[in-house]
Amino acid sequence: MVDINIDGFWKRIVNTMNEGLMLIGPEGTILMVNQAFEDLTGYSTEDAVGKLCTLLKCDACEMMLAKESGYWCALFSQDRSDIKQCRCMILKKDGTWLPALKNASVLKEGDQCIGVVETITDISALDELREKIKELSDQVESGHGFHGIIGKSEPMEKVFHHIRKAAQSDLPVVIYGESGTGKELVAHAIHELGPRNEAPFIQFNCAALNESLIESELFGHTKGAFTGADRHRLGRFEAAHGGDIFLDEIGDIPPSIQVKLLRILESRQFERVGDHRPISIDVRLITATNKNIGAMIDQNMFREDLYFRINIFPIHLPPLRERKEDIPLLVSEFIRGLQKKTGKAITGLSRPVMETFMSYSWPGNIRELKSTLEYAFVLAESGLIAAEQLPPLFGRPNKVSERNHVFDNTEHLDQKEALVQALRQCGGNQSQAARLLNINRVTVWNRIKKYGIDLKKI
Repeated sequence: MVDINIDGFWKRIVNTMNEGLMLIGPEGTILMVNQAFEDLTGYSTEDAVGKLCTLLKCDACEMMLAKESGYWCALFSQDRSDIKQCRCMILKKDGTWLPALKNASVLKEGDQCIGVVETITDISALDELREKIKELSDQVESGHGFHGIIGKSEPMEKVFHHIRKAAQSDLPVVIYGESGTGKELVAHAIHELGPRNEAPFIQFNCAALNESLIESELFGHTKGAFTGADRHRLGRFEAAHGGDIFLDEIGDIPPSIQVKLLRILESRQFERVGDHRPISIDVRLITATNKNIGAMIDQNMFREDLYFRINIFPIHLPPLRERKEDIPLLVSEFIRGLQKKTGKAITGLSRPVMETFMSYSWPGNIRELKSTLEYAFVLAESGLIAAEQLPPLFGRPNKVSERNHVFDNTEHLDQKEALVQALRQCGGNQSQAARLLNINRVTVWNRIKKYGIDLKKI
């Protein structure tokens, strides 16, 4: 047997590790790091050795001192030598956060603690995989069709065409549509068909939280940035780096956040809450709303400059009442999914129920259709769904709703005709047409796109 002097090879041995490694003295000073540590954190040996391990700003470090023990870190005060494992966020040299798994073990000589050895494993790929699994699960639940979007009607074929075009561009996309029309599925489809489909797809509902929480969710925060911020938090924009971020209900975003969002679109930089260091990102922005942004601008509720930045490629999703020929397809798809989930041998709708479905205005759109079928599956056991198995108030004429739909259609016709006449009178000048109609020029521009008005033919 050949004797090997391990001491002469220890540096080469630790440099073959994929995990970052650092040796820390009892006072918290970094004594040694390996090559993987340099690659993961961006800090060279010269940058790290001799510095305190707080250089990494790990949000899970046990910084509480046990005063009677005299040790700098709580790890040293514990009467244990087993490996301590934790998941944490580490600040890299370039200012970005690294999701990591840390293992720490106390080194002892007899009863005396002489140091700690820590390994750092990059788990960012696991976080991305978790997001990808969730995304694919959502698509499976949403059915087949065009990337989970069901429909063969002419309005939907137009939507599919726009999705394909939008996916090949890196321009911001805004999806307009009533609640329940499937705006989230459109955003998913744009991501899946685009060149960023291997990168993260991160989504956030702007109406879900208050202003301070939205800021923290979107841009992240540092530990101690505000009361309750006991750990570093990776923001949605930083998590979406290299991929797409989808902001649903963009019309509900507070004015202060609108300013920060505009800065990201213009400079591709932002700052975390509690930190003044600018972070550079590469993301494509997809937004959605069920509100009239043009009217919100007129009321000073939405920034005009932000509107122009997000509204470069608009996609309009038709409500279900304008694509009723797709209802049988949607019913079949939802019933197929509910059959698998419940195990019930329900085969479809009775003729009276299908006639009711085709004549109903569906103010809640596809979401209402799906929930109606879910209710019916609770009562029905097999065969065809009958009228008595539908929700109690379903199908009753909603005079207010129907009257509003008629008014909307009439209003749209009047708006288009009035806009065309104003543009003709002003020689195609949009600003003059806006003053003539007593509306904002952004509203004019939005209606030109919405109604497909060709200014060259005015």
